[in-house]
Amino acid sequence: MADRHEYAKAFSLKPWLRLIPWTRAAWPALILSIVSNLSLAVIDFYLPLLQSRVVDDYITAGTLEGFGGYIAVYGAIGVIQLILIILYFRGCMHCEARACGSLRDACFVNLQRLSLDYHNVTSAGHNLSRVMSDTSKIAEMMAWTLSDTLWGFAYIFGVFFVMARLSMKLAVAMMIIAPIVVLLTFYFQKKLIVLNRQVRAEHSRITAGYNEGIMGAKTSKTLALEDKLCGEFEEVTGRAARAGILHARMRAIYVPMIVLCGTLAASATLYRGGHMVQGGEVTFGVLSAFMTYATGLFQSFRWQAARISQLISLQANIERVSGLIHETPTVTDTEAVEAKYGDCFTPKKENWEPMTGEVTFEDVSFTYPDGGEEVLSHFSLHVPAGSTIAIVGETGAGKSTLVNLVCRFYEPTAGRVLIDGVDVRERSQLWLHSHIGYVLQSPHLFSGTIRENIRYGRPGATDEEIIAAAKAVSADRVAAKLEKGYDTDVGECGDRLSTGEKQLISFARAVIAQPRIFVLDEATSSVDTQTEQMIQHATKTLMEGTTSFVIAHRLSTIRQADLILVIDHGRIVEQGTHEELLARGGAYHELYTTQLSAQERNALA
Repeated sequence: MADRHEYAKAFSLKPWLRLIPWTRAAWPALILSIVSNLSLAVIDFYLPLLQSRVVDDYITAGTLEGFGGYIAVYGAIGVIQLILIILYFRGCMHCEARACGSLRDACFVNLQRLSLDYHNVTSAGHNLSRVMSDTSKIAEMMAWTLSDTLWGFAYIFGVFFVMARLSMKLAVAMMIIAPIVVLLTFYFQKKLIVLNRQVRAEHSRITAGYNEGIMGAKTSKTLALEDKLCGEFEEVTGRAARAGILHARMRAIYVPMIVLCGTLAASATLYRGGHMVQGGEVTFGVLSAFMTYATGLFQSFRWQAARISQLISLQANIERVSGLIHETPTVTDTEAVEAKYGDCFTPKKENWEPMTGEVTFEDVSFTYPDGGEEVLSHFSLHVPAGSTIAIVGETGAGKSTLVNLVCRFYEPTAGRVLIDGVDVRERSQLWLHSHIGYVLQSPHLFSGTIRENIRYGRPGATDEEIIAAAKAVSADRVAAKLEKGYDTDVGECGDRLSTGEKQLISFARAVIAQPRIFVLDEATSSVDTQTEQMIQHATKTLMEGTTSFVIAHRLSTIRQADLILVIDHGRIVEQGTHEELLARGGAYHELYTTQLSAQERNALA
């Protein structure tokens, strides 16, 4: 029902106007294309007037005296037209390129600003469709369709004005078409907008399907899911095709009806004009000009109908791009904080205080933005700087909630999270994130070399510092096995490396950042024993002198933690040291003994 409501929204200029500031770079080229195109329109409705004089002064009069002057005028007009056409195409091409680039930049920049919850609920395919396809269509419209539409209106109104000056009686037959075209346009515009919104929504699903099919190719092949995935994709493309056909049918009705109106008006003009010439009310030259205008109007109405249809249909694309650019993050810094510390693009590092890593949860309650039950309720905890906090629990228990609040990926519903005794909302997000090292269970590497990926931790790091960081966590062994060493390309998302190798490089990236707070998210849960030993060595290196939060899958790795939190259904049910929790015989004892028994059974197998 929500989708139907979105599809049925009426045409509105508001989303169009919201995009104007983001296309400023294209304005000079757009103005050039519009001015040159409007100048061409003036020439287009002047030429039939010149033609009518030639008919009356030479053809009807039967003389060629002074005809050379008209030839010279025609030649000059031809040269001016050539220059204007060159300027028009130049302006349109520059406008399209700059508008497309500006819109894509704006979309990408805002995607960097948006909070984690937006990326959790919005598919990559949906955003790709907006950034690539929708921006391209908008830029094309802005460069070509908009200036051509203005040309069409200028030509139509200019022709009506000239015809009225030549003969109001003869112009009336052509003027009757205007209100009919307006009524038809108002009738069809809402239907076209609704159908195009459906088409764009289905195309987003196609893009998402492509993305999932490519990213999950290994999984689909190992599970022999090719036939199932192809069937699902065919269903999506079938819906898109049906929506596209409905949209095309509506345009196929709209445009010919406008053409029919133009044809009827031209026929009426010829019929009435013939009688007026016989009665001596107008000359052959005037009738000749009128028929040229009628033919021109016939073409203009047809083209204008198609352009208006395109502009109307583009409403859905405009809404999607405008919505992405103006999407607001749920976690933001106040104006006062930005004024002092800067934002993520223009940091004022000279005002950044050093961090020791002391973390305090002060009567914190939390519910995720999508609703549901309260995850934390009046939770308080003090973590001294340099402490190690382990967070354990069954899969899906909500172990990441505390870490998300420390990293300020989400804001507490109530209470405060303090870093070094200061509410995190009183410091900038970039200040906080620049002091946090986060190693994920499934590490992400960027396209590029091993050296470049490690340098992401600290862009100003030297090659010597990169190598030292790699050695500290045994990531140098990964580079040593490869032909080009640190200059080896890791592939898209690091696909040329194993999970363990990617993990070690991500550790090196964290080491070189020199974080004061370190987060380890089940980094050893999916690697072999040898790699796990190297990762454990890397973990010890990273955790020295830092406040560490370890989301643990293998409990044997957290025995030395200063505090262990046991999470169940998003709530902390136990906390204490390893020995204290085992002595209680509660949830931690059950988890530990169950895992230990499983390891013993595996050892005996």
